[in-house]
Amino acid sequence: MDPGRDCGARQCCTGISHVPERGKDVMRDAVTTIGKLTDRQSVVFISSVDEDGFPNTKAMLAPRKREGIKVFYFHTNTSSMRVRQYKSNPQACIYFCDKRFYRGAMLTGTMEVLEDAEVKKMLWQEGDTMYYPLGVTDPDYCVLRFTAVKGRFYSNFHSEDFEIE
Repeated sequence: MDPGRDCGARQCCTGISHVPERGKDVMRDAVTTIGKLTDRQSVVFISSVDEDGFPNTKAMLAPRKREGIKVFYFHTNTSSMRVRQYKSNPQACIYFCDKRFYRGAMLTGTMEVLEDAEVKKMLWQEGDTMYYPLGVTDPDYCVLRFTAVKGRFYSNFHSEDFEIE
């Protein structure tokens, strides 16, 4: 089936409910739809704002933990440019892309840099010494906590904004 054409069914092969009279995708449940999309991706794009006000985007490994679609936890190097930018300006964006079905979800919100031992232990996994040779107490290991306030979902040539509570 052509992914750009409405099949006329309330629940199409894409897993998103259709509004047949308009032929556009509508999410019934953003938490489920976006949650499934985020869980299936191995890479996420994160964006920060530089000192001149321009967006900076990079690919990162998928978040280690999430709380619904509101809070996402990542790990990174404390010495990184991104950490400096988030400490200066916490405005952030993360984007999950399903290239197979050409769907994506952009979440906007704020990014916090966490360096306390408890949070670092929560996210630590076996093998992380590849990135942080001194272990969980490595001063160059920190956690990024992204908190979303709103999002935008794209699928089948249609975008839909949604709020996150």
